Amino acid sequence: MENNSFLNKLAQVLLKDYSDKLSDTIIILPNRRAKVFLIDALIKQTPNTIFAPEIISIEDFVQDISGIHSIDNVELLFEFYSVYLEITTTDQDTFEIFANWAKTLLQDFNEIDRYLLEPDKVLKYLENIKEIEHWSVDIDKRTDLIEKHLIFWKKLPVYYHSLYQHLFEKGIGYQGLIYREAVNNLNHFSESVKDKKYIFAGFNALNQAEEKIVQHLLTLDIAKIFWDIDAVFMNDKQHDAGLFQQRFQAEWPYYKSNPYEWIANDYSQEKNIQIIGTPKAIGQAKIVGSIIEKHSKELNGQLQDVAVVLGEENLLLPILYSLPRNAGALNITMGFSSKNNPAQLLIAKLFKMHTNALTRNSKSYVFYYKEVLDILTHPLLESYLNTSDLVYRINQNNYTFIVHSKLEDLHPNGNELFQLLFQKWENNPLQVLKTISQILLIIKSNLSKDSEEEKITNAFVYSIFKIINQLTSYFSTATHVNSIETLYAIYKQIIDVAEVSFEGEPLNGLQIMGVLESRVLDFETVIITSVNEGKFPAGKSNNSFIPYDVKRELGLPTFKEKDAIYTYHFYHLLQRAKNVYLLYNSDSEGMDAGEKSRFITQLEVEKQDNHNLTFQTYNAEVPENATQAIVIPKSESVMHRLSEIAKKGFSPSSLTTYIRNPIQFYFQRILRISEVDEVEENIAANTLGTIIHGVLEELYKPLIGKILIENDIENCFKKVDDEVLKQFKLKYREGEIKKGRNLLAFEVAKRNVQNFLKIELESIINGDQIQIIALESKLERVLEHPKLPFPVKIAGNVDRIENRDGKIRIIDYKTGKVDKNDVILKTWLDLTKDIGNDKIIQILAYAFMYQPDSKGLEMEAGIISFKNLKSGFLPFNFKSVIGLEQVITPEIMESYIEEIVVLLNEIFNFEIPFEQTN
Repeated sequence: MENNSFLNKLAQVLLKDYSDKLSDTIIILPNRRAKVFLIDALIKQTPNTIFAPEIISIEDFVQDISGIHSIDNVELLFEFYSVYLEITTTDQDTFEIFANWAKTLLQDFNEIDRYLLEPDKVLKYLENIKEIEHWSVDIDKRTDLIEKHLIFWKKLPVYYHSLYQHLFEKGIGYQGLIYREAVNNLNHFSESVKDKKYIFAGFNALNQAEEKIVQHLLTLDIAKIFWDIDAVFMNDKQHDAGLFQQRFQAEWPYYKSNPYEWIANDYSQEKNIQIIGTPKAIGQAKIVGSIIEKHSKELNGQLQDVAVVLGEENLLLPILYSLPRNAGALNITMGFSSKNNPAQLLIAKLFKMHTNALTRNSKSYVFYYKEVLDILTHPLLESYLNTSDLVYRINQNNYTFIVHSKLEDLHPNGNELFQLLFQKWENNPLQVLKTISQILLIIKSNLSKDSEEEKITNAFVYSIFKIINQLTSYFSTATHVNSIETLYAIYKQIIDVAEVSFEGEPLNGLQIMGVLESRVLDFETVIITSVNEGKFPAGKSNNSFIPYDVKRELGLPTFKEKDAIYTYHFYHLLQRAKNVYLLYNSDSEGMDAGEKSRFITQLEVEKQDNHNLTFQTYNAEVPENATQAIVIPKSESVMHRLSEIAKKGFSPSSLTTYIRNPIQFYFQRILRISEVDEVEENIAANTLGTIIHGVLEELYKPLIGKILIENDIENCFKKVDDEVLKQFKLKYREGEIKKGRNLLAFEVAKRNVQNFLKIELESIINGDQIQIIALESKLERVLEHPKLPFPVKIAGNVDRIENRDGKIRIIDYKTGKVDKNDVILKTWLDLTKDIGNDKIIQILAYAFMYQPDSKGLEMEAGIISFKNLKSGFLPFNFKSVIGLEQVITPEIMESYIEEIVVLLNEIFNFEIPFEQTN
């Protein structure tokens, strides 16, 4: 940034007017971050070695005055709970319920103290409002719930004073308490520092306590205050950016005899402001990446004068992944909610897995496979666990629920991290916290210190490690909490108030920050995201028990003041910038909908002469086709593989796969890519079909070759239950079959087999002579034809071949629904072009393969559909001039062969590529 930045100007004044007493000068800034930039500005403006002034944030300064140490939100919640338990003797809320209302109440206590209000007056006001809301002529009609509700409001002053006293005695406090005590201690403090000089710089809104402190020191002439406000906003009485400072100028006695410093004249200078709308948050992240890439090329990677300001913290991770490689060093300074922290998501998964394992079965510790796989494949763990074999075994063996001891058997050589992740959690919260702490330490030790990405991961892991340590400290004294469920409930509440802190090199590289972190700082290029209503400005969230009208009455800030603060921050970012990019979500519908911020409209309406505003809308390019059809030409190696298949054998299903989708045929038969093993939690249709096939094979195997009688089928009925169970265990391995949908599938399999046997029994009673020739028989036959380039073997397994009343019947079982029309052929023309003929192609292939063994007997081939058992055997029929022909004659077989030769020639044609079909 050029030398007109606020901190450069401040450095000039310090070196010019305070050079002889810099060591006795204390600079107070809105945040700690600006200190580094101010020191850098001082270094650049002085060639000599000097004693730097003391530079502190307003919060640290107020702590110094009060003598009270600040605690974070997590510790404060614990302190408040211990106070609450002391003063609440009956009907004590659990920590989870307590935290829900305590977080809001603590914010109100904080505001009451920061604005130096009388707590009893405010809290009594709230009690009276609630009394009026529940007013009733007949007081006896009040329910217990209403009474308890009113007692809560009556107790607010007790909660406030007890907490205040408790914290004060320990020398710790929340921000409001520290501010109130600082004001109380102001006279004593100012007496002890008369030889010091205080400079307040870069402030905008001040709470009542801050105003009192600043005015007190100004009156004593031991302080000065330098504001950073532009004349455009200061002179416009309607503009929210100047709301606070216009009031200070008008009301502070100090300004009756002193000039108001500094009113800058930068906002009206030349600026390029690009306003870019794009659907959804991820679109903004991608655009930020492209803007950074452009500036990085122009500035040779020197991006310290470029700032990305996030209107919404959730955009941090998408933006980090969208940054170009030439972005170089990063400096992230912003509050990032621990809720979205990847390390936190891992801990949440651990809690879920172990709490469910504890409660799933009272007798044993049982993990659910999905929860185990979630842990094993988590990005923070996967590369250090070496458990790919375990993941494969779980998937291959269909382990749905895994007993703890079984998991140890499956992976006996697990490393320390594996042991910690899956060791049993007894109902001992303290031990669980120590285990989680060890897990986080191992993860941290495995992270690289040089990788920029892993530095960020390190910050995530460390922030959760701190929270776990705070919980450990709390649980070592809190004897009233002794269950894992309660621990997790407390953990979830704590995560809500905790934030991730990032550490970087502020003077080097691209700056990524939140809105509040941008205070006092000036950048040449500013990219602001989420410039939408409800995000920037933040909107009318009222996370408070104090109603709006009461806040107005008492002088507490409302959303109006919060809007004005956001307005100032927004315009301050633009004030000295030359290139500004404002990104907003243009999608007005759906979950992530957004409305353009009023700030953008304001920029249009109040456009400055030197501002060059451009508007763009980026929409993702939507291709005309959702996917491009895959086309794979046939190479020499593909042709060689096809000739291998021709020797080994084309199965009927591989022929129909080619008709359905040549690409699928290419993947399965040419490349031999099989589907990845996954746990089949609910029995799939194909698994159910395999089981039914297996049961019928085992039941009928002893009966091959003999004429079936009623007694044979009666014996089969007796074996159904045991055989179905055996086949389930064989095919479904370790999968759970006694619960839920799987139990239903188990019963369906039994019912299907029993219904099949009933039909078989009826046929025998009706006089059918049935002799089983083969079951699950492997058939093959070489097809030699003058139109084929070489002989082709057709091979496959047929479910059942029988001799029924002197006719050969070839049967294919289908667990899906098949109608008789599915096996009726009207014309041979384009038989292999229509996938609707797939069942006919398959059953005639079996007939072709068995034909040489038919011994001259008539043949018929067809399907038994388990979803259409009432129709019985569905034979292939050809609709000829004389009617339906059921027997497979030599003419039918010859016509079929001619069509299969056409299909095979297409497969072997070097010129015809494999092309994806719909």
